[in-house]
Amino acid sequence: MIQRGNVIKRYLIRIGACPPDAEEIVQDTLMQGIAHVEAIDPAKFMSWLFKVATNKYYDLYRKEARRGITIPIETVSLKDEHSPEDAYLRQEKSLEVRALLNQIPHKYKQLLILKYEMGLSYEEIGSLMNVKSERIKTELYRARNVFKKLYEGDSKYEP
Repeated sequence: MIQRGNVIKRYLIRIGACPPDAEEIVQDTLMQGIAHVEAIDPAKFMSWLFKVATNKYYDLYRKEARRGITIPIETVSLKDEHSPEDAYLRQEKSLEVRALLNQIPHKYKQLLILKYEMGLSYEEIGSLMNVKSERIKTELYRARNVFKKLYEGDSKYEP
């Protein structure tokens, strides 16, 4: 459960939750998972946890947006750095990618993070979002194209 919680926490931070909020959401999600473990299909348990955590994040975001509070996006710290120069270059690239992700529509950002950061399959993402995997493939193709245009400096794209 702890390993699953860490994966969900990383995902929540990547989509915009601050670490303390992500930890709280993960804790609530895991407690809810433990309470309903017998009613959930074991093959879909991780997807169920992602769905609950995502919904809790959106609830928190809506609540804070109503109060006029914005949720800050934390910088990513990279592990297994070999030299200070490599660490700096990775951090710069990470910040550049994060800035580009923040410029694309939220659904594309979420799909790219689920696929490439979290390593979920098309089926897992589809299950998580209640969408067929074929639709996920199509949306990921579009998300990659939008990201690529921004990365290449195409000023014609506007979200």
